[in-house]
Amino acid sequence: MQENTKDRKKNSLLLVDDDNIQLFALSSILESEYTIYMAKNGEEAVEKAKKCLPDLILLDIVMPKMDGYQTVLELRKYEKTKNIQIIFITSLDDDQNEIKGLSFHAIDYICKPYNIEIVKLRIQNNMERINQFRFVEKSSFLDNLTGLPNRRSFESKIGKDWKQSIREQKHISILLLDLDKFKSVNDTYGHQQGDIVLKHVSNVFMQVLKRGSDFVARWGGEEFAALLYNTPLEEAVKIAEVIRSEVEKANIPCGEENFIKITISIGINSQIPEKSSSMEDFIKKADMALYAAKQNGRNRLCWDETGFGKF
Repeated sequence: MQENTKDRKKNSLLLVDDDNIQLFALSSILESEYTIYMAKNGEEAVEKAKKCLPDLILLDIVMPKMDGYQTVLELRKYEKTKNIQIIFITSLDDDQNEIKGLSFHAIDYICKPYNIEIVKLRIQNNMERINQFRFVEKSSFLDNLTGLPNRRSFESKIGKDWKQSIREQKHISILLLDLDKFKSVNDTYGHQQGDIVLKHVSNVFMQVLKRGSDFVARWGGEEFAALLYNTPLEEAVKIAEVIRSEVEKANIPCGEENFIKITISIGINSQIPEKSSSMEDFIKKADMALYAAKQNGRNRLCWDETGFGKF
């Protein structure tokens, strides 16, 4: 089936040039294929990039106050803009300037006057590489079966949330979730049914953890992990109980007319970390609480490794 181009999200370009004629000429040629943003100088380009986060920047070099090279250095200072790809489009057509431009990690260097068809093709080719890289990067952070973020993604996320919790002195809570007696599901019904169970339970997590700050990932096998930023223990316990209850109530399809039931055990830990706090100990305490929940009967919550802090 042919792709409906009306439904395809356009990539975005930021065009930066102090020559209005060049700026609007490029915009009129490219606007049918891309979402276009424009800036007339380096300072405006940096602010526009931080606000709009374009996929690619077409940047002139010779500009007053802040030239193209200085603009690139300024963009690299900010987390949100430091990885935006740059193509220089400039009248500086000597080898030394091209070498300098490419040494600033520009992905292309186009000299004026240029052939517009060549410019369009170079933008297209570079944009395809950007999109392909993003697809591969995104895929490497997802669990193929459930569609949830994977453990690699979780480890990246907890590192960021941990630093933010220290900086803002906010609670961070972690839930480690493990399906009870999952091996018996695989042994009794087969691994295909086990996959159905994992996908069904993952949907429960996504239905419960709807806040923008909530994050849930497949930790591995039948284990999952959830991060609840700015969430103290009492609230984390309530959220965990909703998850436990919803999993217990779920009728998971098995064959054409049958259903199976499953339960889940959850270990919880919550903390306002300090600079001296250990993220590894934070996770370990949740893991110990999960073990205690398993040892004390399963299908329950625990937030104390002794097994006494349970719902």
